[in-house]
Amino acid sequence: MPAFAPLIHVALCALLMAGPAAADRITVFAAASLKTALDEATAGFEAETGHEVLVSFAGSSVLARQIGLGAPANLFISANEEWMDSLEAQGHIIATSRRNLLSNRLVLVGSARQKPAELAPVLARNTGRVAMALVDAVPAGIYGKVALTNLGLWSLVEPRAAQTDNVRAALALVATGATPLGIVYATDALAEPQVSVIATFPENSHPPIRYPAALVTGRGTEAARDLLNYLFNPEAQAVFVRYGFLPVEN
Repeated sequence: MPAFAPLIHVALCALLMAGPAAADRITVFAAASLKTALDEATAGFEAETGHEVLVSFAGSSVLARQIGLGAPANLFISANEEWMDSLEAQGHIIATSRRNLLSNRLVLVGSARQKPAELAPVLARNTGRVAMALVDAVPAGIYGKVALTNLGLWSLVEPRAAQTDNVRAALALVATGATPLGIVYATDALAEPQVSVIATFPENSHPPIRYPAALVTGRGTEAARDLLNYLFNPEAQAVFVRYGFLPVEN
């Protein structure tokens, strides 16, 4: 055997071991209101990169608390800035990776048969329950309570509020007829054919609804960073816009 044969063998082994970049698994904790659009956007990322994306959807408050307790998320997308602020203050996210991904609007929904109407008269006439996410913890519920308070309507709704763990659960109550009305995001209403938008809350009645995204401290892998960047590219942003989300200037 020639003297250089062992060197060739070593070189070939190194090349085979290097090969193409290995596929990685990325765990994303994301606000429940993102489900339909984010599922499609991450599917595009998986097809393009070969990485696997596992998304856990829930209320932002629940997810933030789990991350604070060490849950193995690589990327967090919240439905409001306060929960991301809390994690940043505790050092649980990589602050330099944080960016506002999307924005949304708040709407009052009813059954698919209901027609658009003025917000205040509809709530005043309503004798049934009003589905909302938890008003002291979940972003959609927080925004809803603030908007109703600023519009002088919270006293009408508070005794009849049916509070749920997340905004999609509130949407389901309206879709199934369990409650006649619900307060959800505009994107949720678009995702559910069994409901219709009765009224949109004025933008100045609540803080801007923004979805910040950031890598989790100690888990910001290269693949997770690639996913975060991918969600801002035109292809992914077009998916979000198609589902009713609004882009955000960063």
